[in-house]
Amino acid sequence: MGLKEEIFEQPQVLRDLIENQYDNILDIASALKNRNIEFLFLAARGTSDNAGLYAKYLYGIHNHLPIALAAPSIFSVYQMPPRISNSLVMGVSQSGQSPDIVSVLTEGRAQGAVTLAITNQPDSPLGQAAEFIIDISAGEEKAVAATKTYTAQLMSIALLSVALSGDSARLEQLKQVPGYVEQALALEHLIKETVERFYYMRQCVILGRGYNYSTAFEWALKLKELTYVVAQPYSSADFMHGPIAIVDQGFPIMSVIPKGAVADEMIQLAQKLKQELQAELILVSNCTEAMDLGGTMLKLPEKMPEWVSPMVSIIPAQLFCYHLTRIKGFDAQKPRGLKKVTETR
Repeated sequence: MGLKEEIFEQPQVLRDLIENQYDNILDIASALKNRNIEFLFLAARGTSDNAGLYAKYLYGIHNHLPIALAAPSIFSVYQMPPRISNSLVMGVSQSGQSPDIVSVLTEGRAQGAVTLAITNQPDSPLGQAAEFIIDISAGEEKAVAATKTYTAQLMSIALLSVALSGDSARLEQLKQVPGYVEQALALEHLIKETVERFYYMRQCVILGRGYNYSTAFEWALKLKELTYVVAQPYSSADFMHGPIAIVDQGFPIMSVIPKGAVADEMIQLAQKLKQELQAELILVSNCTEAMDLGGTMLKLPEKMPEWVSPMVSIIPAQLFCYHLTRIKGFDAQKPRGLKKVTETR
């Protein structure tokens, strides 16, 4: 099975995850409510770290839980851990193998903190270190670049948020996500045609904000892993505080703009980038205002709530990276210098 097939598996992976794991997640949420949890302390690397950026916004907005993203080397290399006893220590890892992520949960448990692993390998060292486990149940992912395990991590994070809040309306919105993903996958033909004009691209910027700050980072990571393009992710707000100076005529910028709280500000920035600085835009959006900007428009589902959009907006990005990899003549299955499981300490 190749990378493209794994990208197209995602609707079914997400449906199965909701159906098979939500009862377990409800039990975990019930147990967590009886513990003195003041904040969430999240440890991850790579793609899983980008899933953590989604959690930072989701749990902060919907569950009123402040989130700190761990610096694992404080635990594994410096061996000077902070006080995390009143936190939910969450480790997010596809393989559950990396010693530095495991060390964070091990220390959390030693301090009496609640520990939770979100992983595709529940019997891994990370799973063994955790008190609670959410099995993302994505099946074997053979391609080095993570796709279905990333969206399954996002869904697991979202399901736990819903279970903690007890919001049945939000659960129903999550159940619509696999269908939204199928709609995004239908953009493949347009994306395949679009990437040809980016054959010579060597650098670019990816913009996202709020929930889709995570999407900007994950899209940039996939471009680096698969196409070897120097892709820099930014919050649209941070980008205006200096980095915008790098933009000149034809500079490629990808921007993720779903309907929601940050849309108006991001559309204003896109207008400036297009009309004043003459950037080359790719917009992933369901905002009608974005369609008037020109450039390449990859349309998201119309009625999709902003809070679930990272599970959908990453799909056009994955397809973009896959097809750009192919036309550049690179191996989409095995990028140079990488392997599926990376163990850091």
